[in-house]
Amino acid sequence: MQVYLVGGAVRDALLGLPPGDRDFVVVGASVQDMLSAGFRQVGREFPVFLHPETGEEYALARTERKRGLGHTGFVVHADPGVTLEDDLRRRDFTINAIAQSADGQLIDPFGGLHDLQARRLRHVSDAFVEDPLRVLRAARFMAQLARLDFTVDAGTLTLMQQMAASGELTTLTPERVWQELAKALRSPAPSAFLRTLRAADALRTVLPEVDALYGIPQRPEYHPEVDTGRHCELVCDMAAQLAPGDDLIGYAALCHDLGKALTPATELPRHLMHEQRGVAPVQALSERLKTPGEHRALALLACREHLNVHRIAELRPATVHDLINRCDGFRKPTRIDQLATVCEADARGRAGLADSPYPQAQWLRRLHAAALSVRGETIAAHGLTGPAFGQALRQARIEAIAAARAALC
Repeated sequence: MQVYLVGGAVRDALLGLPPGDRDFVVVGASVQDMLSAGFRQVGREFPVFLHPETGEEYALARTERKRGLGHTGFVVHADPGVTLEDDLRRRDFTINAIAQSADGQLIDPFGGLHDLQARRLRHVSDAFVEDPLRVLRAARFMAQLARLDFTVDAGTLTLMQQMAASGELTTLTPERVWQELAKALRSPAPSAFLRTLRAADALRTVLPEVDALYGIPQRPEYHPEVDTGRHCELVCDMAAQLAPGDDLIGYAALCHDLGKALTPATELPRHLMHEQRGVAPVQALSERLKTPGEHRALALLACREHLNVHRIAELRPATVHDLINRCDGFRKPTRIDQLATVCEADARGRAGLADSPYPQAQWLRRLHAAALSVRGETIAAHGLTGPAFGQALRQARIEAIAAARAALC
């Protein structure tokens, strides 16, 4: 039995990135060997085991053979005769096909070390085309590695384009698509995910509502980048900067301007009512990907309310109160802080404006805090109940907002 560290743990260590989960491949062992050594089997489709002490994953070396459509259409073969090179050959990218022995020796049969040095994402073999999920994985790795100046190998991009043209991307389950998108949104450069999918002609299949933004012009005095798709990229990257690793903020940033793709051509480059037009595509995207409820809720709020937040200094105290209430900000206070972050990402996610101040975020948080400071118990102490209690509470909150606004001015 020989054990090797494989995959992302080796790759990230060589790149000097923070360590993540460690995965191991075991060569020369059977299922019974692993069970006898105290490992607990968890894999159904292929033998994966948890270490009895560390809980880390150990998988038997295996090969895969395509048998049907989609990401799961494979026959897996694992036995003591499968070699380390056989196992590494089935992996997606050369930088993920490097193994490390217990004594630190690197095993690199497919040139992954050279590709790391060249900052290149390259497929291991032509079997790459057998798994449509690898198109999304390539885009997600670019979101993680773009800051290190990685590029996709030209031959790999050609294969990705062939896979997109084949229609197999439509076989991916919503859960797997969401999983890759969420990882990309938690990455430092989500824009690279969108650009890579678009270069592979895959964005129109995976995220058609987002793909529709490209080529749509905006008024250059507000959006120097002009193209709405480019603005979406900049906003997603700014969200990743303001809220690192937060895919909830990232998803709302991705969705906030989807309505601009529905602006009639006669109205361009203006986008009147794009907030209202955006509700339907945000709902459609969220339902198709089966996104978590909080992600859908914040995305809808950001779509509908971001212009109101941008002009919060112009809003009357009662209008601010009603904005907070529409966002359920009295029952779920974190919603307002999240909305403020998304709106800041929108304002600063524009060409040349990344360092611009956005005082509206502070205004929204301060006015919200003032409204929250009003206690229902104080109102109830006056003997008010029912509708009278609700009206008095609303009025007290509006007065608190007005006082806080005066202090800000």
